[in-house]
Amino acid sequence: MQKVMFVSSTGGHLNELLKLKDLFKKYDYSIVTEGVKNNKHLKKEYKNVSFLLYGTKDHMATYPFILLCNAFICLFIYLRRRPNYIVTTGAHVGGLMALIGKLFGSKVIYIETFANIHTKTITGKLVYKFADLFIVQWKDMLKLYPNATLGGWIF
Repeated sequence: MQKVMFVSSTGGHLNELLKLKDLFKKYDYSIVTEGVKNNKHLKKEYKNVSFLLYGTKDHMATYPFILLCNAFICLFIYLRRRPNYIVTTGAHVGGLMALIGKLFGSKVIYIETFANIHTKTITGKLVYKFADLFIVQWKDMLKLYPNATLGGWIF
């Protein structure tokens, strides 16, 4: 059975990722997201859930440290699970895991967020360069990402 790691930051990115839960039963899956209070219930609902440190670019004083810590945590989680595929909806933790996965030979599937209709996300700009499959949810986004696949709405 193929191993698939589903990765996203918390909030809207995680809500989008969890819309794919019907796929979970088809694979040996794991979920990686940020360990905030609202996400603790995931351990009861799903198997193989791992948490990263929470931090956004809005917390510039601590963000570089959190990003570095998360890079090491991602590497540990990745090496423990060794997924064939990484599916991510972003943001920063999704980009980290996508990069690590790509370096170690996993296929990377990136789904650009539903929230952006006319602008690229920071993570999308980075992952677009190496993703094996880059999916957008809006037709207008194909102008920004010409090699993307229009997947339609997750919602």
